[in-house]
Amino acid sequence: MPLYKTIHINNDAKVLIWKIEESFETLSKGIELTKNSAERVNGMKSDLHQRGFLSIRHLLKEIDYNDSDLFYDEYGKPHLKDGTHISITHSFTFSALIISKENKVGIDIEKRRDKIVKIAHKFTPIEEYKSIANHDALVSKLTIVWGAKESLYKIYGKKKLLFLDHIYIEDFSFDTDSTTGKILYEGVTSEYDIYFEEIEDFTCVYAL
Repeated sequence: MPLYKTIHINNDAKVLIWKIEESFETLSKGIELTKNSAERVNGMKSDLHQRGFLSIRHLLKEIDYNDSDLFYDEYGKPHLKDGTHISITHSFTFSALIISKENKVGIDIEKRRDKIVKIAHKFTPIEEYKSIANHDALVSKLTIVWGAKESLYKIYGKKKLLFLDHIYIEDFSFDTDSTTGKILYEGVTSEYDIYFEEIEDFTCVYAL
């Protein structure tokens, strides 16, 4: 299908989401890849990863960029050659990106799954969520927290941050669609606005 959803955060920043339903052959049409990107996608063993890769290039096309406009730094963080900030995510049958000319941005999309409860202690103080009796609500909340931390990790763009020690997400209610977060690292505190929404069986979280 074409573009699934566009979210206009403000006059400067927006999110684009793609639902991946097309075949690899269909997604290949109308997309020109650099030699490096072609080698990357051809080297992927998973058809879903290949289609996710191509769907991101379709999202770039939606905002008047090409594959050649995108490059990755030594930490694997994506950048656009004109200096516009960008972040990219892909999970199963959804992919998404966020762009902003003014602010650093991060985005993550995750499928809501029970296993997040088992690994929650690795990325957040789980005792903060013991009051949530409903299992589905707990899965939803932990998925948002994970996505928020992943988004801030992507904004920072280097490998040294620890989710449990360096990234803090302010508690939030399901009645809202936003919260705030902080990166506390090497004596410096950076604050960010975080937004989230559930799309089918997935949760999309983005920060700037």
